[in-house]
Amino acid sequence: MNEVEECLELSEDLSRHILGPGEQSGLELIKTLPDLTARARGNNLFLGGDPEKIAMVKRFLQTLQLRLRSSQVLDPFEVRRVFETLQDPQFIKSAKDNGLSFPEIIQTHAGRSIRPKTLMQQSYIDSIEKSTVAIVRGPAGTGKTYLATAMAVKALKEKRVSRIVLSRPVVEAGESLGYLPGDVKEKVDPHFKPLYDSIQEFIGMGKFEQFLRQGIIEITPLAYMRGRTFNESFVILDEAQNTTLAQMRMILTRLGYGSKMVVTGDHTQVDLPRRKDSSLLYLQEILSEISAVAFIDLSYKDVIRHEVVSRIITAFDIYLNRNQKKLER
Repeated sequence: MNEVEECLELSEDLSRHILGPGEQSGLELIKTLPDLTARARGNNLFLGGDPEKIAMVKRFLQTLQLRLRSSQVLDPFEVRRVFETLQDPQFIKSAKDNGLSFPEIIQTHAGRSIRPKTLMQQSYIDSIEKSTVAIVRGPAGTGKTYLATAMAVKALKEKRVSRIVLSRPVVEAGESLGYLPGDVKEKVDPHFKPLYDSIQEFIGMGKFEQFLRQGIIEITPLAYMRGRTFNESFVILDEAQNTTLAQMRMILTRLGYGSKMVVTGDHTQVDLPRRKDSSLLYLQEILSEISAVAFIDLSYKDVIRHEVVSRIITAFDIYLNRNQKKLER
């Protein structure tokens, strides 16, 4: 092995995130790489050893610098997640010299850049772009709904669709829509709040309310979708784990000319009386032969919330796998 030595000068901002003290610092992560030595002096990082490992560290630093420039959060969990992703065999196979930098989807109303943060999130975005229907399963915090909303707003801004249709089942945990007070919008507001929040982040409160009045954004409970056809629309069905096969068939056949649909759900959080009634458990088996339908599975590795969320998801998955038969009785 031909060993090399390099000195990398870091920006002040990046230096604070990488060369700080503690076990969670970027420098300590770099030191875990075999066949590599790393030490810091001031804002300089001195590396020696395997050229491939040095190239990987450069991609790591470039990625973090790009995140800082786009005003993205760069806490210790994010630093560690980027570091681990760069060592993923899937990433190494397709790695480019510009580091783990995925294309921007859209900017928020406040000007913050929104990009995928993991390989599977980028795969999710690619599937939405290339497919008529994208069906994504994954735990909380993986960006299922948020990224779908970003893609919907992007398609609307680029005039590829003329409206956004948001839908989700509103009969959850035994509560019926008809028993809730107020008109239809007031009844469904609590259920659609996560979708409201996402769209408002991208277009602002004023534009959101204007689009609602004009019908450019439509909030439609799943129960009211029957008999309709959505042309030139970007349809998002959220919380799909709470739909039956009959309901799923109904909404998938609402798709009209020039439209796209994203179906999101978490098959571990089914609120139906019987878990086995969830359509999300069977969709891939039913639709796998249809080329215009894409399936994406996000996992705890794609969680972009606090690190403890990933650990909680893993613990639940282990328990559910061990006790699946008992829970389905």
